[in-house]
Amino acid sequence: MLYYLSTLLQDLNIPGMGVFNYLTFRSGGAFITSLIITIIFGKYVIQFLQKKQMGEIVRDLGLEGQMQKKGTPTMGGVLILGAIIIPTLLFAKLSNVYILLLLFTTVWFGFVGFFDDYLKKIKGNKDGLAGKWKILAQVILGLCVGLTLYLSNDVVVVKKATVQNVTEIQKGKHYADDNIEQTRAQRFGEKSTKSTIPFLKNNEFDYKWFVSFMGDKAQMFAWIVFVIAVIFITTAVSNGVNLTDGLDGLAAGTTAIVGVVLGILAYLSGNIFYADYLNIMYIPHSGEMVVFASAFIGATLGFLWYNSFPAQIFMGDTGSLALGGIIGVFAVLIRKELLLPILCGIFFMESLSVIIQVTYFKHTKKKYGEGRRIFLMTPFHHHYQKKGLPESRIVARFWIIALLLGACALITLKLR
Repeated sequence: MLYYLSTLLQDLNIPGMGVFNYLTFRSGGAFITSLIITIIFGKYVIQFLQKKQMGEIVRDLGLEGQMQKKGTPTMGGVLILGAIIIPTLLFAKLSNVYILLLLFTTVWFGFVGFFDDYLKKIKGNKDGLAGKWKILAQVILGLCVGLTLYLSNDVVVVKKATVQNVTEIQKGKHYADDNIEQTRAQRFGEKSTKSTIPFLKNNEFDYKWFVSFMGDKAQMFAWIVFVIAVIFITTAVSNGVNLTDGLDGLAAGTTAIVGVVLGILAYLSGNIFYADYLNIMYIPHSGEMVVFASAFIGATLGFLWYNSFPAQIFMGDTGSLALGGIIGVFAVLIRKELLLPILCGIFFMESLSVIIQVTYFKHTKKKYGEGRRIFLMTPFHHHYQKKGLPESRIVARFWIIALLLGACALITLKLR
């Protein structure tokens, strides 16, 4: 909104309004605003949730300090979502299709998570929202994202060879924040189901490969495969973040690190000169997502003000499902979803530990008559709690691992 207001004020020759044309300024504004919102309004949200008796229900699993969390306000994800949505509405270009998709994802997953928390905390349904309805919600989101990318004329990918030709024509000029030049470059773009494969020199993968046997119809059916991939990715990442949200500050800190890397990748993918230099796909107008990423980072870091050990508030499914869904969709929009096993290695490890534990338990119960376990407890962070490590130390070490994985994800831009 401020961007459009500044454009109006520029027409009236009001000095200083030109700064809103710069992506870096608006991204910084979004980050600062989201940080301020979470820090200032966090205490009021905590007081409101305490008044409504929206406290965490804790089962005694024999973990150190676990029962002390009982009664801690949950559903704090509403604070995170507000701190993402408001700065994005203020500083982003709301006509940008990528911003609209991210806002829709935030609201959609936020509503699903909120309803799940509502059933658990208000209605006393310990199982929350039934799994089939969660899957239906994730399928609907995947369809909306996939169909928008397929139908919208604003969504194109410029081939690497074409990027080199365009940059040769425009050499010596800098259009990192120039919407006009991005629109011109968009003429060279095409609809594509391609993505980026890390560590390979010719690092483009086309989902059309799965249906290549269909000949001329392969491209159309490739979009069906692409939509299925979007559904799988968003489901996997959202559930991964949900499982990770078990220690004070763990999910919030890790998602903040992931958000930083995604923001960098979005900026590089949306800048024709950096895309040319790094030999990656150029996606016109995707750089605008940096504004959203900045709000995302500010909201998650600001939430740590109250969520770090010992936590005064938990995000609940309202926050964890939404944050995971945002990460999944964001990666798809910049065609970096195949990087997620590296970038989101913490979430992947947490989910995998649960899958391994359950599978092995069922197998041994069937074979030996009693279930056996590989880990002391899952998700994986509870394994270390059972071994006696302090909660704050586990969280700090997981953050360090997340930083290393984020660095590895960025290194893939050059290491092929």
